[in-house]
Amino acid sequence: MVQAMPSHAEATALFDRRREAWLREDLAAYLDCFAEELIFASPVHVPPLEGRAAFAELVRRSSAAMRPCSFEVHALAVHDERVLAEWTIVVEARADGRRIRWRGMSIATYRAGRIATWREYWNPADLAATGA
Repeated sequence: MVQAMPSHAEATALFDRRREAWLREDLAAYLDCFAEELIFASPVHVPPLEGRAAFAELVRRSSAAMRPCSFEVHALAVHDERVLAEWTIVVEARADGRRIRWRGMSIATYRAGRIATWREYWNPADLAATGA
């Protein structure tokens, strides 16, 4: 099914709402940015996670271990129905305060004001080198 192309303003607004909820550790607001039927993929999630409930479990585990420090968006573009973003994230391990930084890209599709698909691209070696 082809999705309607979001405007750049719509894409930015949802991306910012998600980013801001993550930074303030508001898990309910963060998860509300994603559709119930979300498909999430990353270099370490093969096969992809299916459904917001499965993604929520990942988010809760991650949140218990890491505190968000920063989420810098370098670029955000809309191409057809896809929203592409390049970003750098910094988190701090709750156990020992060590900081972990990685740069990546994501491709998303939006449906009815929520993220329906989310695929991340980053180098797993960046996180492996930190012991994360």
